[in-house]
Amino acid sequence: MARPDADALRRVFARQVLGHAGVAGNQALLDAFAHVRRERFLGPPSFTRLGLARRAQSIGPDDLELIYSDVLFVLDAEKGINNGEPSLHALALDALAPAPGETIVHVGAGTGYYTAIIGELVGLSGRVIAVEADARLCAMAADALAERTNVEVLAGDGADHPQSEVDGVYVSFAVAAPAANWVESLKPGGRLVFPLGTPGRDRHGVRYSDRGGMFVITQQGAGYAAEFLCPAMFIFGTGAAGQTDPALADGLSRAFASRRAGEIGSLIWRQAVDPERCWFHSPDWSLCYDPPAGAT
Repeated sequence: MARPDADALRRVFARQVLGHAGVAGNQALLDAFAHVRRERFLGPPSFTRLGLARRAQSIGPDDLELIYSDVLFVLDAEKGINNGEPSLHALALDALAPAPGETIVHVGAGTGYYTAIIGELVGLSGRVIAVEADARLCAMAADALAERTNVEVLAGDGADHPQSEVDGVYVSFAVAAPAANWVESLKPGGRLVFPLGTPGRDRHGVRYSDRGGMFVITQQGAGYAAEFLCPAMFIFGTGAAGQTDPALADGLSRAFASRRAGEIGSLIWRQAVDPERCWFHSPDWSLCYDPPAGAT
């Protein structure tokens, strides 16, 4: 039997993924998904593919038809880490909108698959900084991304980055609050895309979002526009970024239960605000229904 054409499979995969995400018109993103070899970022073979109902299937590196499908692959079964659902990341990366020449920080980069896609989008004139706290995954990312001269891989706590102004921050684990560096390091017009959620039960040291969604924060003048992008359940962050105040987590859970996330218009960062105008309110940050200050 003839070996399938990998380039053609990736192109079909890219069309399917962007179609599932509802962003089929993003040609740059389609080209990025079509160019990056997913099998390079799945760890040593054989790979564990999670199909319908999360049923595990072991496949080899030559099973390209199964690799290039809109499903998860296990990266660390004990820690509950997977490589992310392609269509969900396609939607989120469309919202992040990395452009040629920009600097993007990818927090929680895992083995670097979506880092590589961001690298395609910013081009050789841009820069991507991948941050990963897990030493094993970080080493795998550094190896898989070694040929990409516009990508730097750093080991460390995601809450500590960025350490300078950037055009975008892309976060691949859930948190109950955005880290200060993610918000305060955005250049004018900079975007933060991250999964906000409430932590579920700790199961053998692994926590996933109990309730959650992907949010887009955009720096606009003196304030920040905010948008709820879609529901999303991610593995919860570890380290400083994953710390959770139980009282604030309860408030966040009530906010998700209100089903009004789609009405959010702004992030109020370390300023006083009327709680009645907020989807979620806390002393340091709030997601509010009004547009950002100065918006027309």
